This record gives sequence, C-alpha cells and structure tokens, in this order.
Amino acid sequence: MIMAQSISKWMRNPMVAVGTCSGFFVSLTARPRTLGLQIQVQTQIKAFSLKGGSSSSGGRDFLALSDEELSRQCEMDTFKASGPGGQHRNKRESAVRIKHLPTGIIAQAVEDRSQHMNRASALARLRTQLALKVRNAVDLNGYQPPLELLQILPAKSTMRGSDCGSQIGPNNPKFVLGMQALLDLMFAVNGSVSDAAKFLGLSTGALSRLILSDDSLRMAVNELRTSKGMRPLV
Repeated sequence: MIMAQSISKWMRNPMVAVGTCSGFFVSLTARPRTLGLQIQVQTQIKAFSLKGGSSSSGGRDFLALSDEELSRQCEMDTFKASGPGGQHRNKRESAVRIKHLPTGIIAQAVEDRSQHMNRASALARLRTQLALKVRNAVDLNGYQPPLELLQILPAKSTMRGSDCGSQIGPNNPKFVLGMQALLDLMFAVNGSVSDAAKFLGLSTGALSRLILSDDSLRMAVNELRTSKGMRPLV
C-alpha cells in the first residue's frame, strides 16, 4: 500500500522520487519526454541515525563511482554567494550546492568565481561527507581490512603487505575510501581505539595518531566515542 502511494505520487511528478517502503530504499526515475518509464527499485536496507548518519550496504559503492557517475545521483543547484563588494563581487550564479539523492547528504562550494571549479570542490566535499556519514556493516569474525584501509595505515602495521604501496595521506583523494573503512571498523568496535588497533596490526598510539591526522576523521571518531561515554582523542 505504501509503495502504491509512493508510485502514485511519483506519477504526478515523474522526474525524480526517492523514498522508503517497508524498510527498503526505493528510487524511481524517469526521463522526460519519453514514452517509456525507467524504474529502479533498490532493495537496500538503510537505517538513519538521529544525527543524520546512515548505515548502508552500498556506501562503499558510492565512493567508488567516478565524478560523472556520482553526479548522476545528485541534484545540483547554482546560486550567488555573498562576498566583498566592488569589481570583484560575484555577479553570476557560480556557487554550487549538490544534494546526493540516495542519502540526502548536501555539500556546497562558494569560494571560486568559476562554477566549474566550485562544482569539482562540492563533489570532493560530498565524497568526504559520504565517507563520514554512510556506514557499511563489518563482520569482526575473521576480519580482514580492505585494501583502501590498508593503504592509509602507517608502514609499521603488521597487516600491511608490499602490494599496498606507500601510505596515502589526507591530501590524497583516495584517503576518503580508507577513512570510510576505518570509521566502519570504529563503529563495529563501539569507538574503542585499542580494539580497532588490534584488527589493524597497530599500537593504540599509532592508530590514534592516524585518526588525529585528519580533522574530519578526528571529529567523527570523537563524536562516536562521546556517544559511548568515552573520552575524546586529543
């Protein structure tokens, strides 16, 4: 019955409709001015937290998408950003706001006068927000860190192999993939840095230094630890 109502609502506005039905994520899309209807139903269970985060089996897939593919999942708006007066005032709608439709996560960029540059910056920020807010389930029984996580670990990790290459730092675009996987593990161990460190072949201190190396990662971990009654990392 809920799905029927959702489809009926979508038929009256056949551009994009996103919603949930009996615990499943449903995405319905149609191309304008075509006779056929393109319908996609994703039976992907999502559970959103009270603080806006989400748990999703497809979170890692979002980050694996190219910019073009990720953009097709988004709604983009342009607007005029407020700025200094005089001849340098931004008179065009070059600021960009991007909403990721499957998750509802929003990112924006306003600092450049080029809409193209702002769009690239907004997409990069969206990737970071997806890494911070979309969780993937982790089975701790026989846990093996994924490659993207191993690549951000320091060389002293006993889990790291020669195929991991040199350590990827926060300034590398691929860092968000490892950051998401690390946060997935941190959620699985309820914020315990010492427990997570054991799974990663690191000392507690070495993992703490990795977490503290990136402000957004540090804040996400500390928010989790605070919610569990633990002291934040400093």
